[in-house]
Amino acid sequence: MTARRNKNILPRKDFAKRVFNYTLFSVGLLVFSITIGILGYHYFGKISWIDSFYNASMILTGMGPVNVMESDAAKLFASFYALFSGVVFLSTFAIFFSPFAHRLMHILHVDNDEFEPK
Repeated sequence: MTARRNKNILPRKDFAKRVFNYTLFSVGLLVFSITIGILGYHYFGKISWIDSFYNASMILTGMGPVNVMESDAAKLFASFYALFSGVVFLSTFAIFFSPFAHRLMHILHVDNDEFEPK
């Protein structure tokens, strides 16, 4: 449900609902992603739960790994999780800020009629 060109800007109450829904989806995506990381680091990397959380958080935010992975399975998991995390981080950023970007573009919209030759 996005605003059409010929409609007025979305009321603040509806905009707040939209921001809440996009935020909820973004947080859900991050929780899902960090859960994958925690489980993978714990089971493949054989590290504690808190260290798994730490590693997953650092990878998901782009900071880099903390613990060295010893086994080949752990190294493969860490590699694929890092690739997955890069995409998820950027996607989450885009999802979270899209209502604000849409509203800004709607506010700054200039009719095409002004630039058409008469």
